[in-house]
Amino acid sequence: MRKPALYSRTPRTGPLTGVPAVRDEPARPEATGAPSTRSSWRQRMGRAATDPRVMWASLLLLSVALGVSLWQGRVGAGQALTQKDIDAAVLRTLTTQVLPSPAARAAEKVRPSVVRVEAFVRNRKGEEEDHGVGTGVVIVDRGVILTNLHVVQGADRLRIVFADGSDAGASVTGVQAQNDLAVLQADTVPDDLQAATMRSTSDLLPGDQVVAVGFPFGIGPSVSAGVISGFGRSFRAPEGQQDIENLIQFDAAANPGNSGGPLVTMDGEVVGIVTGILNPTKARTFAGIGFAVPIESAAQAAGLPPF
Repeated sequence: MRKPALYSRTPRTGPLTGVPAVRDEPARPEATGAPSTRSSWRQRMGRAATDPRVMWASLLLLSVALGVSLWQGRVGAGQALTQKDIDAAVLRTLTTQVLPSPAARAAEKVRPSVVRVEAFVRNRKGEEEDHGVGTGVVIVDRGVILTNLHVVQGADRLRIVFADGSDAGASVTGVQAQNDLAVLQADTVPDDLQAATMRSTSDLLPGDQVVAVGFPFGIGPSVSAGVISGFGRSFRAPEGQQDIENLIQFDAAANPGNSGGPLVTMDGEVVGIVTGILNPTKARTFAGIGFAVPIESAAQAAGLPPF
């Protein structure tokens, strides 16, 4: 859509509205009896005050003078600007403006790629029932989604809810059982679907900050923040039959429903897929230790080249 012109380009062929055209006027005959110098000056000033030409000329001169003054002020200010002035301005901005936290920025970057994964089964009567809720992350914008195998295993039907609220059916197109991973393909996708950015874990260190985004207990999308606690961990879920090796340990809060969701850096880049939590009791709640499959393994499950 074209922007309206700030100034009209149409040539003016006549006088401005309300302003008479400038033209030469014939000399007026002098009135009988020459007026005094003082009265003649007053008459000229009176005519000038009511003459539109004089008024417009005065306004033009004032505008030019104001523009020159402002320009000189800018030039002078620019020449006098020092590093101390810049530091003071930055400090003033930081103290007067509320900036989003690193965790908030990371979550906002990955949020368009996070999906809710709903699984359904049919009971003996043929009626559909909820089988569970988990999380997934879009890794290819045509609707390829990574999640946990235990989120979708045994389901008769899958439903994906995208970040914009739209939903679609989905099917399992690949599994990596040793890492509890499943690859889904959505039946339809939003036109503006965004894929998450993935990055290698090779340069990460214990203590690096991370964010987990998902649907704990079906609530969300929810965000929790923490740090990487370690690498190369092993974990066996209470209902699992095998150990999962080479996991990332983290302490960002995770609960049932977070499974399959992304673990991201402060840059909003996915470094792992949340897969389980460790709790020595029968309660399936977070006790400070969570595990995620490194994105290198997850990418291979989706048939993507390793980093």
